[in-house]
Amino acid sequence: MDFALDETDEQIAQVARTFVDREIVPHIRDWDRAETVDTAIVPRMGELGILGLGIDEEYGGTPSSFQAYAAVMEELGRGDNSVRGIVSVSLGLVGKSIAAFGTPEQKQEWLPQITSGTALGCFGLTEPDSGSDPGSLRTRARRDGDDWVLSGEKMFITNGTWAKVALVFARTSDEGGRGITAFLVPTDTAGFTAHTIHGKLGLRGQATASLSLEDVRVPDGARLGEVGRGLPIALAALTKGRISVAASSVGVAQAALDFALDYATERTQFGTPIAGKQLVQELLADSAVEIDAARLLTRRAAWGIDQGAGLKALSLHVSMAKLAASETAVAVTNRCLQVLGGYGFIDEYPLGKYLRDARVLTLYEGTSQIQKLIIGRELTGLNAM
Repeated sequence: MDFALDETDEQIAQVARTFVDREIVPHIRDWDRAETVDTAIVPRMGELGILGLGIDEEYGGTPSSFQAYAAVMEELGRGDNSVRGIVSVSLGLVGKSIAAFGTPEQKQEWLPQITSGTALGCFGLTEPDSGSDPGSLRTRARRDGDDWVLSGEKMFITNGTWAKVALVFARTSDEGGRGITAFLVPTDTAGFTAHTIHGKLGLRGQATASLSLEDVRVPDGARLGEVGRGLPIALAALTKGRISVAASSVGVAQAALDFALDYATERTQFGTPIAGKQLVQELLADSAVEIDAARLLTRRAAWGIDQGAGLKALSLHVSMAKLAASETAVAVTNRCLQVLGGYGFIDEYPLGKYLRDARVLTLYEGTSQIQKLIIGRELTGLNAM
């Protein structure tokens, strides 16, 4: 296995690294306090090709490997996971689903807007009573002539109040997971409303919303994929999306370690830098080892996609990467906050934000417990009860 990026992909990662250092890192405290990022960075990311990674050039995309995409997600996670979420949802979950399952007309309509950053997408799967079990979702879509009429509620939707198009999953029959269909719904359609969720522990700069669909009418041409085949589209997106979460987990953990190392070198107690204290070095050493292990697991999963492995074959490695990296992010950011002592507890320093942002990484796109169930199933061939 060779996880090294080629020259072109390394250049893509370097572009992202420079962008993060210049246009994200200086603003993270202010965006966190204001509970919004400056959305002017969205078209800027489009100009740099970040919003088109892996999409065909005819739609404004940027040819790249999935390893390069993961490397960019790590860099964005190192800067601000609120920004990383914008990209991984609009491009990773929505754009790549359109590229994989969309008609030529759907691709032409939406992909150039997504890759340029003139439009964002949101992924309407989670509901107030349906999270880890997407097959139980209640949003309905009924056929009415040549149209579909959608009604229901969605919850915790990233980009929800900023998106121009929502990839909505709705029940078209009562056949459980086989009765779900995917639709591309313009968010300015009558009956579609989005409400910002305030008071989040972390990812404060990200537009997280609840969605309400009240008799939202769309033509059959808005249907993505076949009737009743929406759940496989969602699960395919989430499997690859978990690599993005893993990569961003590595990124925020690395940011925390970098800051703690600088602080420990400069901070003196008992007449010497605290970086020379054995127990502080233990905190830093444990963090460095765990970050590298999580990074390698993430790169292995991304490498598998580039090698053409099917989603079933990828399942074990993706879940291992997502589980290890997200739990590492929580452990490392907490540990590095300890290095700062009381200064880690105030938002003049970024460790508190890193810890708050890291905490959600163990929850969305499959909780840590769901990842363990997937890993156990793949190892034993048996579904846990």
